[in-house]
Amino acid sequence: MDGSCPPSLARERQREPESVLSLRGITKRFGALVANDAISLELKAGEVLALLGENGAGKSTLMSILFGHYTADEGEIEVFGRPLAPGLPRAALAAGIGMVHQHFTLADNLGVLDNVMMGTEPWWQPFSRRAAARARLLEVSQRFGLPVQPEARVGSLSVGERQRVEILKALYRGARILILDEPTAVLTPQESEALFRTLAQMVAGGLSIIFISHKLDEVLRVSHRVAVLRGGRLVAEAPTREATQAQLALWMVGHAVEGVKRTPARQVGDAVCVLDHVRTGGEGRDRLLDVSLGLRAGEITAVAGVSGNGQVALAELLCGTRRATGGSVQLMGRALPASPARLVRRGVARIPEDRHAVGVVGDLPVWENAVSERLRNAAFSRWLWVRRAAARAHARRVEQAFDVRGAGLDAPARALSGGNMQKLILGRALLAPDAANNKTARLIVAHQPTWGLDIGAVAYVQQQLIAARDAGAAVLLISDDLDEVLALGDRVAVMHGGRLGEPRPASAWTREAIGMAMAGS
Repeated sequence: MDGSCPPSLARERQREPESVLSLRGITKRFGALVANDAISLELKAGEVLALLGENGAGKSTLMSILFGHYTADEGEIEVFGRPLAPGLPRAALAAGIGMVHQHFTLADNLGVLDNVMMGTEPWWQPFSRRAAARARLLEVSQRFGLPVQPEARVGSLSVGERQRVEILKALYRGARILILDEPTAVLTPQESEALFRTLAQMVAGGLSIIFISHKLDEVLRVSHRVAVLRGGRLVAEAPTREATQAQLALWMVGHAVEGVKRTPARQVGDAVCVLDHVRTGGEGRDRLLDVSLGLRAGEITAVAGVSGNGQVALAELLCGTRRATGGSVQLMGRALPASPARLVRRGVARIPEDRHAVGVVGDLPVWENAVSERLRNAAFSRWLWVRRAAARAHARRVEQAFDVRGAGLDAPARALSGGNMQKLILGRALLAPDAANNKTARLIVAHQPTWGLDIGAVAYVQQQLIAARDAGAAVLLISDDLDEVLALGDRVAVMHGGRLGEPRPASAWTREAIGMAMAGS
C-alpha cells in the first residue's frame, strides 16, 4: 500500500446497474411500537448504499429482517430477482447475503482457516477438506485484496486483521451482498484507510454493500447513495454527491445538530488522582504495565488506543473492580480503595464501556437504575429499607435534567434506546443525590461514552462531559474515536500493549501521529 487516499467510491457509472436487492413495504411491530413502517429500498449491483438513522430509528430491525433473525409483519424481499424466505438466516446466506457485525464473532484460540471454515461443512462428513478450503480462502483473499495468513491464531491478530477475517468469512460463503455495521468503530486511521481501499476493490469485483455508520464524513466518502430512517420510516433517499454532513444530520435527527467544539479548560486545579508506576493482572494485553498518570481537576485527559490494549484494566482499576499488583494509586491524597461502593462515596463517577451488560440492569425499572449505585446513601435508604419516594424523586430529576425519553420511570431500562440509556447512566453518575447540592463528581471515568450513539446523542453526551470538567471535575476519557479524543481532550495520551505514553496537549497531536502511536510505532 502506498498510503495515498483511494478515489471516492461515489463515481458516475456508465449504465444503470441492475437491482440485486429489493425490500418492498417492510413493516415490523413489537406490540404498539412500529419499528419499521412500510420501508421500501433497493440496492443495485456494484453500489455502496449508506443506511443512516438515530439509535432506535429501525436500522437494526430492518437488517435483522433481511438476515432472517426477524420476520416482517408485512412486505416482501427479493434477492437477485427471487423471493427471500422470511425468518431463515440460512436462506439469507444461501441467497448471497453476508453480514459483518460491529462486535466480531471469532474464536481467538483458533486459527484463521478454522474460523472461516466453522459451520461450512456437514457434521456427518468423515473428514475435513482443509486443503481445498485453504486454497479457496487464499483465492478469495487475493481477489478482494484481503491478505491473510490461514494458519495465524486469531488471538494474535490486530483489530484490523480480525475484521479482515470477518469479511473473508462472509466472502468465503459466497456473499455477493455485504452488510457492514459500523466497520471503522474500532480501527486506527491507517486501518480505516486500508478498509476503504478494500471496499473499492470489492465493489470493482462485483459486490454490493450496505454501509451502516454514524461517521458522516465516512458515509460521504465511501457511498454512492444514502438512505435515512427516522422513527421507523424512510425519510430521505438521495445520491451521496447531492448530500452534505449538515443535511444528513438534519434528516437523521429532524433538526440542525451543533457539533461539540473543544474549548480550553477554564481553570486546571491540583491532581485528583495519581497513578505511579501501576501494574495490574490480566491476560494478554488487557493489563497495565508500569503506567503513570495524573488526572487534574478541571481538565479532560483523553486516552486513545485500539480496544484490548489495557483500557479495560485502567477503567476497572479506577472504578474499584480491579486491584493493582504493583505501584500505587492515590485518590485525593489517599490510597485508592478497591471497592466500587467506597469510590462512589468518595466522588468517583463511572460511565462504563458496555451500557447494556454493565451500565444498567435491563429488567429493573428506570427509577431503580437511576439510584442503583447510591442505594446506600442516606437520601435513598434507611436501615436496609429503600426510601421509594426519595428515590423516585431523584430519578425524575435525572429524567428531566438529562432529557431521558421513551420509557417512563416504571418501564424496564432495556426499553430505552441506546442514547437514552446512556443519558440515564450520565445522570446517575453526575447528578448529586441531594437536590439542594449540585456538587459534581470529583473524578469521572468515561469509557467509550458515545459508543454506537447517533449524532444527536453523541453531541449531548460530549456537552455533559465538558460541563462536568468546567464545574471542576477531573475527567478521564477512554475512547477509540479519534474525532472524540481530539474534540474533548485537553491532554491526550495513547495506550498500546498495556503501556501509556506521556500525555501531551491535544494541539500537539495530529490524527496521523495518534494513529501511528495506536499501532505501536
